[in-house]
Amino acid sequence: MTKQKYKLSYNSPVILTFAGICLVFLIVDLITGGWFHKMFLVCYGHPSLLDPLTYVRTLLYIFGHGSVQHFTNNMIMLLLVGPVVEEKYGSWNTAVMILVTGVASGILNSIFFSTGVIGASGIVFLMIILSAFTNMKRGEIPLSLILVSVIYLGQEVWNAIAVPNDGISQFGHIMGGLFGLAFGIYYHFKKFNGNY
Repeated sequence: MTKQKYKLSYNSPVILTFAGICLVFLIVDLITGGWFHKMFLVCYGHPSLLDPLTYVRTLLYIFGHGSVQHFTNNMIMLLLVGPVVEEKYGSWNTAVMILVTGVASGILNSIFFSTGVIGASGIVFLMIILSAFTNMKRGEIPLSLILVSVIYLGQEVWNAIAVPNDGISQFGHIMGGLFGLAFGIYYHFKKFNGNY
């Protein structure tokens, strides 16, 4: 009997690449003493539209993290649920959903809030909600989807009201969850109409 040989697999290219970029940015930020994230990775509220970095930050903020703990918390969740989502929806669709959610959330935060936003928390919430759609069948609404949506989104709405200045962007979390619901519903109906 021959022994099975195992090799490392880059099983979730979008999620693993996303996590890798976050890690590189964190290391650069630690080396520069926080300058890198303040300069390039914080998507500030009410920014100047004449500043070219405004547009860079609107995209890059999802890769930045304010601390090692912030990075670790986001990456644990992302690496747990992200590969399941990428397997279900495909790498291209996963990348598009991340990009659309990140940029749209950054733009809306810049318009409506004076606070800055940094980190992949909104993307993590996107993945959590999308993961609840993975076992959804035609004509069913999984109770797990409802519970995940109510618990996660409800918690963030409550935190935004009860602890409004805690330094956490509940808006980013809520937007990630809402985009997760929207994309999940879109792909669910697309799948059962024969287009997915």
